[in-house]
Amino acid sequence: MASTEDKSANKEITSSWKDSFYNPRTGEVMGRTASSWALILLFYLVFYCFLAGMFALTMWVMLLTLDDYVPKYRDRVPYPGLVIRPNALDMSFNKSDPLKYAEYVQHLETFLRRYNDTEQEKNEDCPRGEYFMQDDTEDMTKKACRFKRGFLSLCSGLSDTNFGYSEGKPCILLKMNRIIGLKPRGDPYINCTVKRDTPIQMQYFPSEGRIDKMYFPYYGKKAHESYVQPLVAVKLLLTKEDYNKELTVECRVEGTDLRNNDERDKFLGRVTFRIKVVE
Repeated sequence: MASTEDKSANKEITSSWKDSFYNPRTGEVMGRTASSWALILLFYLVFYCFLAGMFALTMWVMLLTLDDYVPKYRDRVPYPGLVIRPNALDMSFNKSDPLKYAEYVQHLETFLRRYNDTEQEKNEDCPRGEYFMQDDTEDMTKKACRFKRGFLSLCSGLSDTNFGYSEGKPCILLKMNRIIGLKPRGDPYINCTVKRDTPIQMQYFPSEGRIDKMYFPYYGKKAHESYVQPLVAVKLLLTKEDYNKELTVECRVEGTDLRNNDERDKFLGRVTFRIKVVE
């Protein structure tokens, strides 16, 4: 049995352990009185309020240096990339089965809604072959030039609602990414080639796949709210010999100073996609 001295020692240890949390004799909680805890909490409250105020002031000063309409730095991407619609780099479908190409057709139709006449009539009928400069206007909201889907002719989805997919001659839409202030020199156009020995015939809309200068420069999303990128449609005139084969097609922006041969960026001024049409 434990001796009286051991019991007394255990009682003192237990009492000391309890007193470290709350001492009823001094009223201290974890070694501090209520007034001491109040002062510490007040200090940290003031300290963190000061830090929050400094952060808010810094953010406010930084925001004063920004322009709502023009980004402060615009040198990260000097040249535009080239993208396609439908938004797929590997396409395969059976031209005899509408369910197989319905997704592509729906994607094109949805994408072209902003190019409908009802939307584009609100924009300007600009002179061709000239940049649409609006730097001198006081109004920060810029006007945009019309690009009606009818400009895409057989690939507009107006005369052929299946965009050529039902007849095995699919339409592919191409556009350049937006870059504020971009003014391409020369006479830019889209040129597509098939990576094989024998070429295939293609039709371009607008004629020769040209991108008119009147759609440049772009002034930014907020200033140019009604702006739509000019499109080039490529209709692949596939024949019976081309069916059931995977074709690799590369499209590039030509006739201008825009880069299209950067080995580090396969989408800079060019795009490559694969398409297979099953009969």
